[in-house]
Amino acid sequence: MQLGFVGLGKMGGSMVHRVHRDSDHRLVAYDHHGDHVKTAEGHGATGAASLEELVGKLERPRAVWIMVPAGAPTQETVDALAELLDEGDLIVDGGNSKWTDDRIRAEALAA
Repeated sequence: MQLGFVGLGKMGGSMVHRVHRDSDHRLVAYDHHGDHVKTAEGHGATGAASLEELVGKLERPRAVWIMVPAGAPTQETVDALAELLDEGDLIVDGGNSKWTDDRIRAEALAA
């Protein structure tokens, strides 16, 4: 399976490292801090310099795991991905967002 990861800080970076180490999943990783992308590449991920590049490197149907701070960063990331992904693609909010916010996002994406 191929997975996209957005947000490579402490939690996201650790997940990329563990997923690569413990599975045969192929990872494409993006973070707005380029040094985090370089670290993920060192753990075996394919780096991306933008969300557009990340989505372009993923095979359909695409799955993108988001590990960004709750609130505006999560909403902005989901909104940007919604413009880039197609029906049948998957966004997973793996951060610490409030579940009611995720439900609202899921309903909006399904519409």
